[in-house]
Amino acid sequence: MPTATTGEPLIASSRLVRHASTAIDVRGLWAELRRSVEGEVRFDDGARALYAHDASNYRQVPLGVVIPRSKDDVVATFSACRSFGAPIVSRAGGTGLCGQTTNAAVVVDWSRYLNRILDLDPERRTARVEPGVICDEVVHAARPFGLTYGPRPATHDHCCFGGMLANNSCGIYAQMAGKAVDNTEEMEVLLYDGTQMRLGWMDEDSLRAAIERGGRHAAIYAKLQRLRAKYGDLVRARYPKIPRRVSGYNLDSLLPGDDGRFNVARALVGSEGTCVAMLEMTVRLVPDPPRRVLVVLGYADVYRAADHIMDVLAFKPIGLEAMDARIYEHVRTKHDPHEKFLGLLPPGLGWLFAEFGGETDGEARERAEALVAKVSKAARPPSVKVVTDMAAQHHVWLVRESGLGATAFVPGESDTWEGWEDSAVAPEHVGAYLRDLRSLWDKYRYDSAMYGHFGMGCIHCRVSFDLTSVHGIAQWRRYMEEATDLVAVKYGGSISGEHGDGQSKAEFLGKMFGPELVGAFREFKSIWDPDSKMNPGKVVDPYRVDENLRLGPDYAPKELETYFKYPDDRGSFAHATLRCVGIGKCRRLTGDGDQDTMCPSFMVTREEEHSTRGRAHLLFEMQRGAVKNGWRDKHVKEALDLCLSCKGCKGDCPVNVDVATYKAEFLAHYWKGRLRPRSAYAFGLIDQWARLASSAPGLVNLVTQSPVLSAIAKVAVGASLRRPIPPFAARTFQRWFAARSPKNEGGERVILWADTFNNHFTPEVAAAATSVIEDIGFRVVVPRDHLCCGRPLYDYGMLGLAKRYLERVLHVLRDEIRARTPIIVLEPSCASVFRDELRSLFPERGDARMLGEQVMTLSEFLTSGRVRARGWSPSRLHGKAIVQGHCHHKAIMKLDPERRVLEQMGLEVEVLESGCCGMAGSFGYEKDKVSVSLAAGERVLLPRVRGADTTTLVVANGFSCRTQIEYATERGALHLAEVLA
Repeated sequence: MPTATTGEPLIASSRLVRHASTAIDVRGLWAELRRSVEGEVRFDDGARALYAHDASNYRQVPLGVVIPRSKDDVVATFSACRSFGAPIVSRAGGTGLCGQTTNAAVVVDWSRYLNRILDLDPERRTARVEPGVICDEVVHAARPFGLTYGPRPATHDHCCFGGMLANNSCGIYAQMAGKAVDNTEEMEVLLYDGTQMRLGWMDEDSLRAAIERGGRHAAIYAKLQRLRAKYGDLVRARYPKIPRRVSGYNLDSLLPGDDGRFNVARALVGSEGTCVAMLEMTVRLVPDPPRRVLVVLGYADVYRAADHIMDVLAFKPIGLEAMDARIYEHVRTKHDPHEKFLGLLPPGLGWLFAEFGGETDGEARERAEALVAKVSKAARPPSVKVVTDMAAQHHVWLVRESGLGATAFVPGESDTWEGWEDSAVAPEHVGAYLRDLRSLWDKYRYDSAMYGHFGMGCIHCRVSFDLTSVHGIAQWRRYMEEATDLVAVKYGGSISGEHGDGQSKAEFLGKMFGPELVGAFREFKSIWDPDSKMNPGKVVDPYRVDENLRLGPDYAPKELETYFKYPDDRGSFAHATLRCVGIGKCRRLTGDGDQDTMCPSFMVTREEEHSTRGRAHLLFEMQRGAVKNGWRDKHVKEALDLCLSCKGCKGDCPVNVDVATYKAEFLAHYWKGRLRPRSAYAFGLIDQWARLASSAPGLVNLVTQSPVLSAIAKVAVGASLRRPIPPFAARTFQRWFAARSPKNEGGERVILWADTFNNHFTPEVAAAATSVIEDIGFRVVVPRDHLCCGRPLYDYGMLGLAKRYLERVLHVLRDEIRARTPIIVLEPSCASVFRDELRSLFPERGDARMLGEQVMTLSEFLTSGRVRARGWSPSRLHGKAIVQGHCHHKAIMKLDPERRVLEQMGLEVEVLESGCCGMAGSFGYEKDKVSVSLAAGERVLLPRVRGADTTTLVVANGFSCRTQIEYATERGALHLAEVLA
């Protein structure tokens, strides 16, 4: 049987699984759960592999997964697990960095269904929520009342309250409002033995009355009373007196305050699912200052920035953060989406970000200006940037929040890992602590950026640990011994200042609290969970820090032969599948700006397997051999089926996980030597069918546009009957162009790419582009050959053919490539092939690199230096325009040039925060995907188009986007070329 140290997958077909010396009848448990739970019960290898990871260094394969639909389902799950002696681990967003949501247990995933705000009371300033509610949902719901939820981690747009309270989360505005424990009022909990309790504020009289009532509740209260009496003085003496003590249990919440009250619910905050399950929680809301001013101070280095924390704290900011120059450089190196906001920072190599709030601009400015006046008088004053514009403030905070992603998988540097990512000391000691920490890294030849919540003494970092060799892991363990001594013994700080203990730090809690209080933690857990079935091995009696490693010394994945060369991953598909760090930005339900796309299928289904993270984790499991059938595994195939290949993850994911590429790679091997579905040949080879149809478009349209014949054709190719087939144009763009008289024959040459869609379906778009480009004075050249980038081939894994298509393009255009002739591509998905897939397939070829550099979108061309030098400006066209950015455009090329061109025309431009339109090439045509396609469009895009005034232009460069809009609304959409023409 597998051991805790190896973390090898348990075998689903085994009748018995041994855990903690107790035999568990897994099949019997699975059958009982299916009988008694209305929600989803998944014990297959794929589901178990999905939940074997969180955002930590650890991996434990669960017994199975339950996704409850109701509170009754949770009770039934606990009853079944109790009958079979199975342990339980709760999970919401799954963003834990310490291994607290991985265990060889039954996973209860709260996020999909138990995600309602049950009550929001502005007068009492409280919100009552289920565990799966996302932090920002409460923030947005409370905003109209001038209130907010204070503790807001960097993952606030996708982390859930169940996890935030389980980990005692904090974030930027904990500076203003305190940690999660300080904002918890009440909690309804379920114990492993089936007991349900509502916990909250008590005083000595109510405690005594509760004990006198008798029963299981009374027994728990009596034990808590005895625990408090036994350890109260020790808690007062040994708990660190710092703002960010998150390690250990909150036994201090059992001690009466000045008003004689204490809160039992707060004692369970930060218990990481090791004591109870939280069925619902009532949290405190605080006033949300409507006006904000952000002061950014630039110092010579991060240590000197830290030395001045107390000076800034004197002015009572509502948030005080910091970052060093390495974050800045990493954002630039990785071309992070937030790179364009770096210019908002003042000069420096270490920065403090101090935010001030008030009811009025004057109130917020007053403290900010007082701080600026103070620091300007220093002997070596910092550089200063005062940011008053709210949008600019948001952008600055995005740079700071990019820390975790920006420091992971930086090209040319060693991989970095969590494990020492949230230590905390008193704010006045941060500068000295950082210098000692850097000395310790130097001793072990480690490196890391430094950033975090310096105003509360919490430091974030990802360190270049070696977690794959015996020597590296032994060295890491020695480092952990010294690092815990440094923070806990020398500085009297906390091993965890935000992310909790889980497995990564719990082994060292004795250094912080002493053996007596560690014994108190054990007693506290036993009061609630005497059989140790709630998330065993975490916090109390923990696994060692070097057990259950996701990698470990046995990590030796096979280097599989692949089509793509993975130049950003050292040529290794194994490294590509390792790239996901699990922080779950792909689990957002809304975008965070008009550039965001990821992850449309998850936004529709809320299924872990349909998130970028879920797919990446399954591919990792496949690569290491845990998902048994490799390239032919059905679980991986099913997870990838609803991937729209939108490339949103490549652009939005902090570590640039590229599931669209991984999907194409997987499908190429999955279908190798086998016939693909009919739809693959119908849609994947659309360039060939379109070329054939162009010889008799009227006849083809007679078939595709008549109701009966069209239905037969759709059934034949596996297309949805709900979708109309676009009609072919009577004359292709290439034929139209060849028949006209050439213009600007002596002008500078520009190639206009005749892509399949604008050539065969919407030649008017290409004709409009021709008119615009010629009007500037360029000579437009359209290749006569049949050339295709092969974009649809990638959706079906036809990579061998896709390579041949690109080799033909490189051959036919070799002279134009050498001449560096600009190549304008109107269809964003085709442009992205030349900018992305071409490089990934042929990283060693200079002509491929040059071609990628020569390809540009129309808006990139129009905003380029060669056009600006001609003094061109577009015709004025006053009014409004809403823009649907194509996913590939946003992920690979970015939309800023598009906005600039439209604004130059005098239009009031709104780029929709809509993510993917849902059509995604052929995705929206396939009969088993059309519902997801439309649901993705209905999130934002389609309602916004329907609600737009009839005089508002709808702009969409993608053929798929225009098709989706025209199908699902009564509006049409224009390509930028048509707007300009």
